[in-house]
Amino acid sequence: MTSSKPCPICRKPRHADHAPFCSPRCRDRDLAQWFGDGYAVPGRPAMPEEIAREITRGSGEE
Repeated sequence: MTSSKPCPICRKPRHADHAPFCSPRCRDRDLAQWFGDGYAVPGRPAMPEEIAREITRGSGEE
């Protein structure tokens, strides 16, 4: 079964076996984008100290 939305990588029709992509190739290309920092949330990088504070704050010290 195919969906009305196209594959987000190549714009071909989606395939149910590889949703939301059309093929294993497009699925793998998307994964490579994540691994290679191709996708990112805008903003400054977090400092390790800030991450440590967030972890300790969320560990039940309230």
